[in-house]
Amino acid sequence: MASIKQKLMLLPDQPGCYLMKNEFGKVIYVGKAKVLKNRVKSYFSGSHDGKTQRLVSEIKDFEYIVTSTEMEALVLEMNLIKKHDPRYNVMLKDDKSYPYLKVTSEKQPRLLYTRKVKKDGGKYFGPFVNAYAAQETKKLLDRIFPLRKCDTMPKRVCLYYHIGQCLGPCVYDITDAQNREMVNEIVKFLSGGYQEVKNELSEKMLEASEALNFERAKELRDQIHHIEAVMEKQKMMTADLVDRDVFGYHFDKGWMCVQVFFIRQGKVIARDISVFPFYGEAHEDLLTFIGQFYLQKNHLLPKEILLPNQVDASLVQQLLDVKVLQPKKGQKKELVELATKNAMLALNEKFALIEHDEARTVKAVENLGEKMGIEPPYRIEAFDNSNIHGTDPVSAMVVFIDGKPYKKEYRKYKIKTVEGPDDYASMKEVVRRRYSRLLKEEGEFPSLILIDGGKGQIAAAQDVLENELNLFIPVAGLSKDEKHRTSQLWLGDPPQMIHLERNSQEFYLLQRIQDEVHRFAITFHRKVRSKSMFESSLDRIAGIGDKRKKLLLRHFGSFKKMKEASVEEIQEAGIPRAVAEEILRSLQTDE
Repeated sequence: MASIKQKLMLLPDQPGCYLMKNEFGKVIYVGKAKVLKNRVKSYFSGSHDGKTQRLVSEIKDFEYIVTSTEMEALVLEMNLIKKHDPRYNVMLKDDKSYPYLKVTSEKQPRLLYTRKVKKDGGKYFGPFVNAYAAQETKKLLDRIFPLRKCDTMPKRVCLYYHIGQCLGPCVYDITDAQNREMVNEIVKFLSGGYQEVKNELSEKMLEASEALNFERAKELRDQIHHIEAVMEKQKMMTADLVDRDVFGYHFDKGWMCVQVFFIRQGKVIARDISVFPFYGEAHEDLLTFIGQFYLQKNHLLPKEILLPNQVDASLVQQLLDVKVLQPKKGQKKELVELATKNAMLALNEKFALIEHDEARTVKAVENLGEKMGIEPPYRIEAFDNSNIHGTDPVSAMVVFIDGKPYKKEYRKYKIKTVEGPDDYASMKEVVRRRYSRLLKEEGEFPSLILIDGGKGQIAAAQDVLENELNLFIPVAGLSKDEKHRTSQLWLGDPPQMIHLERNSQEFYLLQRIQDEVHRFAITFHRKVRSKSMFESSLDRIAGIGDKRKKLLLRHFGSFKKMKEASVEEIQEAGIPRAVAEEILRSLQTDE
């Protein structure tokens, strides 16, 4: 802390970004500031809410980068967040995306359904609130406007040509004028001129119904419904038909909710809701959110963005190069207020869920650290071994951060140096491999290591960590009762039992971790064992080498499915009939 105090005295009165680091040198939070000295000092003075206090308790060092302007700081902050993926920067970490319809800019254009917006010269339409209806609308447009369908030009016409959904540019000379006419019609349809097509479909539906062709009438009726779902569902209108996005936000108790209304052709067609914790100034964090929203999540930029008055609109306009307004009256002001009101309501609804979730996760982690007499183990890594009488031994590791599984960092291990059922030696090998690699790569170490087992497994892990790697990380063991349920927690040297209330959230957290690592290890072991059985059963069959083993494994996936297959089904994997018959005969002999 002394070194931090000295660095605080040297902070400049300039804009820039700061990077907070934990005891392992890992960047855990990135922020920006108009004045670095004021912002960074604020973390280490005064009182904070629980979340910010938790962040501050993990900060062991920081560094900063001075920029010339606030704009540079904003862009740099987004790039640093993308590079370091800090644990406390949780804005837009979800995979939420919206579908678009796209007309490509190729010589022979195509109509595509996509969730990625790129600067490739294509025309994008959306986002669409109803993904299924958007797909069905694309199918309808494919029937009406026969643009090219194939990704690459084939040497002869395909099925789409024969059913009238493609003009066959692979074989026939389709002029630019023909393509331009179809593209213009699609653009007109998706830009609001769908009513004419809808009227034609309605007439055809009535004709089909009068001719008692009810199946065709139903198909046409469904197409009309899909058009309505995509193009007409939202009745909130603006008179000028300009495409715009409207932002509203609300914050309380260290949490922020941002609502975005997507207005296309004068209608609110969808909304985006994001709820996340923030650790700086709310309106500045909203700037970061908007930047990530468009530049990193690739949401399509509209013609106009509406923002609340508290936000620096000039920065947003400079960053995105799009018209930004902060309306003072009229319908646009009402839209911003409506988005803000929705943000407030959504955040209030979330608070009950957030508090319940924190009780099960972060607070459970803090209580667990207190009961164990260690720092709160915000990062926990748990190991479990799996084998059957020593055959195909494997191990698995899961990672829990803030009491939640972090599957991105799960790891699987095939035991390489141990023969026979030696659980202690297997544990030593896996711990050695995991943490020698972290040392080499300067990765983030856990605050607590959990071992599935008792005193012997703890001693094996500690021996490797302390005597071989010179690492001193708390190692605890989780033992189970006769019903294979989490029973006892062991810690220390020699290990002592830590008493936890069976109905406490910290005990439930340990149960979830132990169940998850066991599930992960068992699943991996079954896969390895199935592959081993599959390959060993094929080894003694003439005509089966490595190449055909791989073909069969890829085709059937498991030994059980191959045993149930017929000769013809085995042939479908690319195996000659004579060899397929030999495989079947051999498998039936084994039964």
